[in-house]
Order: sequence, then structure tokens, then C-alpha cells
Amino acid sequence: MMRGVRRGCVRLKGAIIGIDDEDDSTFTITVDHKTFHFQARDAEERHKWVQALEDTIIRHASRTKWDSFHVSPTIKDLDNKVSEADAYLQLMIEQTKQLEERIISFTDLDEKTKCETILEHANVMLDNIKHSIVLLQIAKNTAHPINGIYHPIPGKSNSVSSIHDGMFILYPLDVVPGEAVIQQGIELGSECMEDGRRKIRTIPSVTALVVPEMSYSSSEGEDDFFDANDIPFAGSQLPSPTSLRSFDNEGQTQLPAPKSIPPTVVNVTNRVPSVRKSRNPGNQDELDYDALYEDDDEPDVEMESHGSVIRHLLSQVKIGMDLTKVVLPTFILERRSLLEMYADYFAHPDLFTCIPDLKDPRDRMVQVVKWYLSSYHAGRKSSVAKKPYNPILGEVFRCHWDVSEDENGPSEETVPDGPVPWCKKSQLTFVAEQVSHHPPISAFYAEHVNKRISFNAHVYTKSKFLGLSVCVYNIGQGVVSVLDYNEEYIVTFPNGYGRSILTTPWIELGGSVTISSPQTGYHCDIEFITKPFYGNKKHKVTAEVYGPDEKKSFLSISGEWNGLMEAKWADKTEPELFIDVNAIEIIKKQVRPISQQEENESRKLWKEVTAGLKFNEIDKATNAKQSLEQKQRDEAKERKDSVKEWQTRLFKKVGDEQWLYTRQLKQRLPMNSTNAT
Repeated sequence: MMRGVRRGCVRLKGAIIGIDDEDDSTFTITVDHKTFHFQARDAEERHKWVQALEDTIIRHASRTKWDSFHVSPTIKDLDNKVSEADAYLQLMIEQTKQLEERIISFTDLDEKTKCETILEHANVMLDNIKHSIVLLQIAKNTAHPINGIYHPIPGKSNSVSSIHDGMFILYPLDVVPGEAVIQQGIELGSECMEDGRRKIRTIPSVTALVVPEMSYSSSEGEDDFFDANDIPFAGSQLPSPTSLRSFDNEGQTQLPAPKSIPPTVVNVTNRVPSVRKSRNPGNQDELDYDALYEDDDEPDVEMESHGSVIRHLLSQVKIGMDLTKVVLPTFILERRSLLEMYADYFAHPDLFTCIPDLKDPRDRMVQVVKWYLSSYHAGRKSSVAKKPYNPILGEVFRCHWDVSEDENGPSEETVPDGPVPWCKKSQLTFVAEQVSHHPPISAFYAEHVNKRISFNAHVYTKSKFLGLSVCVYNIGQGVVSVLDYNEEYIVTFPNGYGRSILTTPWIELGGSVTISSPQTGYHCDIEFITKPFYGNKKHKVTAEVYGPDEKKSFLSISGEWNGLMEAKWADKTEPELFIDVNAIEIIKKQVRPISQQEENESRKLWKEVTAGLKFNEIDKATNAKQSLEQKQRDEAKERKDSVKEWQTRLFKKVGDEQWLYTRQLKQRLPMNSTNAT
């Protein structure tokens, strides 16, 4: 602005502010199907901008009025509103249950009577909302059958209208677009008002100005300034010629493909007939819960259909706020517990169990790095980011893998004192336990008896709201123990980011990670690189491996953690393939049938939630989830009243931070002092 050159116009009505936790000076404004990137001088200036913008958006949010020129709604709009109403219903059910819990604890009769009256009205409202949703579904399916074709009313257009209500606009002097209508009483930038005085004309109750149809930037055509992957583009809308374009490597214009049919109209019974025939409560035996967990087909969530719910949740939080106690809607959940997700660190068990086979400590260090870098891609069951279930206190998950046999041949001998007592010495076994709820801490342990190798880890998860993203800090560490060489390799974990939470959420990793062996002196510095502010490179990772007391690395690794990684050795000129995670087989974990599991094992605990999500019965999934959480709250209250502390079963706390498996392999088997490093 000091140069007198205007870069563009960004509307703040309905805008979302976002920051990147990996960068302290940049921020984004997402509005009108676009994301605009800004850079402040430093973190302090960015904070002032973000605070001022958020306050402005909130202050003007309530000034919007109905526009008589608004485009007529379509059947897709009705479908989206029904989905939103259903999601709001789930939130209201949760709040009603919380009110019921509070009433029980009241000692004041007057207060209790008042709240009971409120509860009575709330339950009546819930019944009316449920009935209304059912009637809307019936009306929609009667007028427009799922397999039918919708014919729009003649003369009505389904395209995006140039008329916008309640804008907050800065009008640029160097652009002369078509007309748009603005409601009276909406605050406009001073430049817009100055220019508007020369072009304004009066019509009844509406002021018309020559303003941009949508927010724009002078760098609109430059690929670096616009991320087409983040467009909340709905199939019923027509893209703006200048705003919804993306460019391929040849520079050719491409339009985004229309979205698929929303999950609400999918005939789920026909999709998975092998799992069950009905959801009739009298026929529960027909439901194979084990098959639900083995089915990796995770339907993508179209966040546009739940946009109002998500925006309502976002309106309750500020950038930087901890999301630990924010109740998230059930439809964004992934069909498994967080404890089960940690087992995916061993999706390539051969890479882990072959570490002790290498004779040179340098080779063992490189193999640890290879296993670690290959351990993240298998954890994502879908291209769309979803949140696994928060494990309840005392929850346990067990599994094992069949790995390639060693030179001694298969072993049929079981390990009764191991983490999975019914498994053999030639199998890799895994167990995880939720050892703390506040703060949320998970501990997990894996071992292979014949290979004399184990892994013990604990992770404390802490979430943070970043505007358009959510960051999950994975605080903790893991230790690989190689008994034959009396070696330990200490690893830390990257942060996880859920990006584009208003459109199609996706996961990326970010942050610095270390792997070090105190016994050998080898160490590795790993950097998970988040998508840069400009450009479309995602999922990048680099690593430098150092020898004892060396300042220059002998191995450099670069590539994508969910794809191909290359290695460049210090004594070689040409890079070579380090690992391609998509070219190696994911070994399926073996889990005991739910009918044989203990009551506190993950799959048995969450089976009804999983079934509800699988068959799009969100109401049932929500009720099952709330039942588990309420049981946990009741048990916590009982312990508090009786002044009892929770006792973990499989892990013990050592010091202030570490959680160790109580019967580790190195405690049950003697160390090999002959091969010790």
C-alpha cells in the first residue's frame, strides 16, 4: 500500500483465518473458494493481524440479511441441510445428556426444578427435530428417488450467482468487473466507498456498487499463489473462470472434477453384503464385527455437506487453543482406536526384525532409520484425514504378525510370559495400553523373542487449533532394544497436521525427529517437511545419518515419507534407492476374534461405534460412543469419591515421564555380553 499498488480484494464475510505452526510470520485467509497467503514482519505482527481479523469477522457475522435476489435452493442444498440438521441433532443430544448428569448432582431443589423444566422442553424439541428430519428424508426420497434424475425448474439456474449478501469488500481501482448487490448496513472499506460515490445508483432498500464478484489477487494466474487442492468445490456449482482454475505441468487449464455422490445416498447394504444382512436388533448374530475391522474401505467424508456444523465448532475456538476438551462430531471418526493405529509402526515387520541380523553397528543404525521412515505411510487407511477413537483409560489392544522365518526354522513354542501369551517365539507381538486420560498418554510395546529385539514407547498427544488446520503434538519417545549387542536406539515422533478441515481434510507430518544410540554413538536427524507456503510439494522428508563424533553425515536421505526415498552416500557420487514404501508389502496384523477378547480390548469396546460408522448410522455410533465415555466418567467419579488412584495393568511409570512395559524381553532373557558393542 505504501507503494500505491493494490494487490487485490479479500472479503471477510464467512472467511476463515489460518496459521502454520511451522512458520511464525505467515497466515492465510480462506474465502470465496480460495486461499490467500499473507506474510507479516514477525510473529508479533502476525498475532495482531490474526486477532484483528478474527474480531472483525465475528463482529460482522450477525449483520447478514436475507437477499431477495438469492439463487433458489436445489435438491443438493436440501440434502446438505438435512445432513447438517442431523449433525446438529447429535450435538444437542450430547448437551441434553450433560444436562441430565448435572441435574443428578444438584442439591438445591429450586435449581434442580428449573433445570428439569429445561430438560423436559429440550427432550420435546429433540423429538420434534427427529420427526422433522424423518419427514424431510421421506419428502426428498419421494420427490427425488435415489436412482432418479433431478430436473431443475425451467428458468431457474443452478450456477453461482454474482449476487452476494452482506459483503465486506475493498474495491480495487484497477479492475472493472460486473455489478454485484450489497445490503445496506454492511461496512465497506474506505476505498470502496470513495470509488462507489462516483458509480452509485439508488434502488429501493438496496445499494448497488460496481464491485468484484469474488475476492481476487493480482497474482491470480500464478500457480505459486493459489492451492487448487484446497478448493471447497461442489458439483452443483460452476467455477469462476478466473478463480477456480488450476494448472498442470504443461500450463494447460484444468477444472476440478465434480464430487462424488454424498454418503447419505449410498446403498451401504449392497456395498458390503458379506458383513451382515440387516441391522435388526433381533438379528445381531448376523453381524460380523471382526469383518468390520478388517474392511479397510473408509468412505471419504464430504465436509461441505457438514459445513455449518464445522463452522459452528470453529466459531467456538480461537487460533492456538487446545482442542483436548472440544467435542467433535462423530462423522469425522476413523473406524479404529488410536491404540490400534500405533500398531501400524510394524506394518513392515521384516524391516524391524532384521536389525539384529546385521553385524556392523553402522548397518544396524541405517536399518533402524529405514524401518522408522517406512513406518508412517501404512497408518493412513484413507486419503481423507479422520480422527481415530480416543482410547478410554485402561483400554488395551493386542495383535501379532507372522514374519519371515529365521535360519533356525519355524518355532511352535509359545511365550506365556510375553505381551501376547498365545503367540509363538517366531512371531512379532504387540500390546498397547491407555495409561492416562488427563493428560492422554498411550504406551505400547513390541517384541520378537527369537530375534531378541523389542520396542517400548509412550506418546502424549496434545492438539492445537490453527484456523484451517489442527496440529497434534506427539510428545514422548520410543526405544529399540537389540539384546544381542546390548544396544538401544532412542527415537522421537513428528507432529501430525490435519489440513483443509473445511473441505477435504488430509494428513501431513512435520517437525524434527532424532534417532540416537548412546552405546554406538551413531545418530540421525530427520526433518518432516510440511507443505510450503507457496507450491504443492507435500509429504517431504530429509534425513542425515552421522557416525560417532562425526560432524559430517555419511548418509543423506530425501524423498516422500509415503512414497519413494533416495540415499546419497558420502563416498558415492550417484544417489540410489533407499526405500519405496509403496513397492513393499504391508503385512496384515493378526488380531484375536472379538468373541475371545477381554472387555477392555479396543475392538470389543468400540464395536458398536464401528458398526454405526460403517453403515452410516451416525445416531447409533454417537450413542455408543457417549455410553463408553459416560462409563469412563462414572468410574472416574467413583475413584475420586473413594480416594483411589487408577492402577495400570501392563505398564509402569518410571520417573516423571517414561512408561515402561512391566515384563520387557531384556528382563526375561539374558544379555549377550559377547557381542555387546
